[in-house]
Amino acid sequence: MDLLTTEEAADFMHVPIATLRWWMQTGQAPASAKIGRRRMFRRADLEKFVNDKFNAA
Repeated sequence: MDLLTTEEAADFMHVPIATLRWWMQTGQAPASAKIGRRRMFRRADLEKFVNDKFNAA
């Protein structure tokens, strides 16, 4: 399983960290989990999120 931090996830999706955090607050972000002190995202969830956005456009 490939896990990414919030910063890495934002970089992966080419959005500012603030945008990803806003999506998290508003319930629009891909699934994530807090592991230790860090919020982690699965790469597969990020890829699905991006693909879904392209398919909806």
